[in-house]
Amino acid sequence: MAIAETQVYMPPAPRPKLRLLEDERWLALVLLVPTLVLLGMFIAYPFVRGILLSVTNSRVGVPGEFVGLANFYKIFNDGIFRTSVYNTFLYTGVTTVFKLALGLWLAMLLNRNFRGKAFTRAFILLPFIIPTVLSTFAWKWMFDPTFSVLNWLLYHFGLITGRINWLGDPDLAMISIIIVNIWRGVPFYAISLLAGLQTISPELGEAAAIDGARPWQRFWYITWPLLLPVTMVVVLFSVIQTFADFQIVYVMTGGGPANATHLFATYAYQIGIGTGLLSEGAAISLAMFPVLFLVVIIQLLYIRRVEVR
Repeated sequence: MAIAETQVYMPPAPRPKLRLLEDERWLALVLLVPTLVLLGMFIAYPFVRGILLSVTNSRVGVPGEFVGLANFYKIFNDGIFRTSVYNTFLYTGVTTVFKLALGLWLAMLLNRNFRGKAFTRAFILLPFIIPTVLSTFAWKWMFDPTFSVLNWLLYHFGLITGRINWLGDPDLAMISIIIVNIWRGVPFYAISLLAGLQTISPELGEAAAIDGARPWQRFWYITWPLLLPVTMVVVLFSVIQTFADFQIVYVMTGGGPANATHLFATYAYQIGIGTGLLSEGAAISLAMFPVLFLVVIIQLLYIRRVEVR
């Protein structure tokens, strides 16, 4: 009797279907689209538009014609622009040094254990949380020559005999805006450096103390080298933000007295918006770009070098 052969039915293999969202590359691109759109709308487009304006003679209501580098040549021969360049570097350099020193000191204090530590850390952030314009108006009142609380305190302590016109004197006005910027920027340094200190193992300091290292030696040879990468990143962001600062100077002095406290941003606003010379205002704004670009490149190379070490 013949036995019938049985055959097992094998369904045809399904054709591979390309599912875009299952591909990590396509999924990453889809997720990045909203960010790219926002960057294009609020960063790339204004930057390109500023470049186009800077090479024309455009004014408010007038498209203008192509003039090449004439606007840059004009601002480089402008005495107020040169004063703005000097003020910007002075303003950025002095405030960065003081913010770093005070922020590091506060971070070291906040890294210790004491009663009310959480409340103190939250309170330190107060200057950074308050809107800049609001806090700057308060400082402007404090520096007012007639109603200044600073003048009142100095007078009652016998340190002065008359009113000090803080915002009416060129040198004192620059000192005033520097003080306000330091007051506002120290919390950012303190909290950021405190986060860096939290990543350093306390056992390293304890071992060095057992070996006889003094507190300043433990800081210089252990804490500071380990904190340096974080410090460089914080300084990088602070320099960029301070170099392009606008609100503090605009609210307190408006660039005065007699254009003595103008920075890149405030002078560009005065020329571009105040007088309607859009092309010259754009040229002044773009003049700070090469400096910031160079600062970013140098600091990033230094950060990478430190991390390799």
